[in-house]
Amino acid sequence: MASTEQVLGTWILIAIYASAVLYFVIRGAMGTKSMKDYAVGSINFSPLFVGMSLAAAMTSAATFIINPGLIALYGISGVLSFGLFFPIASMLSLVVLTKSFRKFGQSVSAVSLASWIGKRYNSEGYSLFIAFLSVLLITFIVLILVALTKVFASALNTNEVFTLAAIIIFVFGYMMFGGANAMVYTNAIQAGIMVIVAVILLLSGYNHFGNGISGFFETLKSIDPVLVKATNEGSPLFRDFWEIILAQVIIGAAVVCQPHIITKSLLLKKESDVNKFLVTAIIVEALFFAVVIVGLYARIEFPDLMVNGEPLSNDSIIPTYVIHVFSSGWIAILVGLFVILGLISAGMSTLEGLIQSLSTSITNDIINPLFGKRIAGDRSYMKINRIVIVLLAVVAFFLSRHQLISPKLSVAIFAQNGVYAYFSIIFIPILLGIFGKSVGLMAPLWASITAFVTHFGVYYGLPYIVNNNIASLGYFDKYFVGTIHNPAIAAASAIILSAIVGLTIYQANRFKPKTINAN
Repeated sequence: MASTEQVLGTWILIAIYASAVLYFVIRGAMGTKSMKDYAVGSINFSPLFVGMSLAAAMTSAATFIINPGLIALYGISGVLSFGLFFPIASMLSLVVLTKSFRKFGQSVSAVSLASWIGKRYNSEGYSLFIAFLSVLLITFIVLILVALTKVFASALNTNEVFTLAAIIIFVFGYMMFGGANAMVYTNAIQAGIMVIVAVILLLSGYNHFGNGISGFFETLKSIDPVLVKATNEGSPLFRDFWEIILAQVIIGAAVVCQPHIITKSLLLKKESDVNKFLVTAIIVEALFFAVVIVGLYARIEFPDLMVNGEPLSNDSIIPTYVIHVFSSGWIAILVGLFVILGLISAGMSTLEGLIQSLSTSITNDIINPLFGKRIAGDRSYMKINRIVIVLLAVVAFFLSRHQLISPKLSVAIFAQNGVYAYFSIIFIPILLGIFGKSVGLMAPLWASITAFVTHFGVYYGLPYIVNNNIASLGYFDKYFVGTIHNPAIAAASAIILSAIVGLTIYQANRFKPKTINAN
């Protein structure tokens, strides 16, 4: 439990943080006159600010809180997966996709990912299909809310469900007004805090390196020899190199195709700003991704993953580690409070982006095409967007409450299933839209359908087949036994089959004999 000093300090921190956020929300709201302003902003942002905003949005509470918890459980295999192969693939993908995506998005005034796809393939129906699927991103919102709840509840010694409700009321409340104009500034400030906190967290385990790196590994090995192995056959996520390397490289490349990530480039008003934006984002992201190593420090601090005789849940490990490590002396407490602020920033930065992008897509890409004839004026859409945010808040509360009370290993599994499904469905259509020539509707549409069916078929169908002894998949049985399954396996399979289907149709259409007009 947090000490009285830590609780008091956290309350003061919350008051300062909330005041700063509200200042930028009010400032941003003054420049938000339309749904386009809410979605992509009306201010000429610095590329450094947008790059910091992207880095904060791309890493989030998963990188600072949830994934290190999994690494505390499963060791070096998790570091290779979440701290090396996934980041390399995601950052390379960001560089490759950003410029071309932005160029077309600016030319057609796209304000969301669904609208980009709809305009690229000249299909309102396809845009509507993608917009409905974007609702899957609420699973990521749930992950962040759970992570933030764990941090606040640990630092304040408060009830988790009440803490969750307070977070939702505050964040969803201010996101009804500020939009992109406020979010870029708050994200940039959050990213600045996260940079300092990332360094503090990485240095927090320096005492474990008294005998060098080999001594650090020996300490881990004495706790459990599997913690220092490149694979962990007893885990549900890092059993072999297919899960650790191949699946994570595929997922890392596709993860960029989320609305709150790839659409960040649309905030830039000048093409000359793109390189500065990318360099800033990649340098900061590399530091953030390294934070997963802190999970190893936490395992050394809690070798049996117990505190005061109570077992630690995966999602509570890092918040508990921070309270434990930074509790001796007022200087340590102050540093710990700043670290708590960084963990809060890690969650808030992505949460804001998800609320903004998801509500925008629902308003612009679902409500407008279906009911636009009955809605007059942009002010009406702004009001509708606020109602959408309220409804998202209600749904997010009940889903998050369930994950707090009865998670399957970690909220990460729940979130990955939804988020990975979404970007596996849109990855190939975005690639075809950026790099293909004369791409018709059929190739991307069937790629999306294939990915949708494959992801959920693999994630839900194959475990049913294996666990009920209907059939054996041989070597692949191990991925589907039991009750906890790796969403990366389903998503990687979906992307591979989606690519085969989409590219086959695309090539077939390219080489189809053209009809010659005799006249």
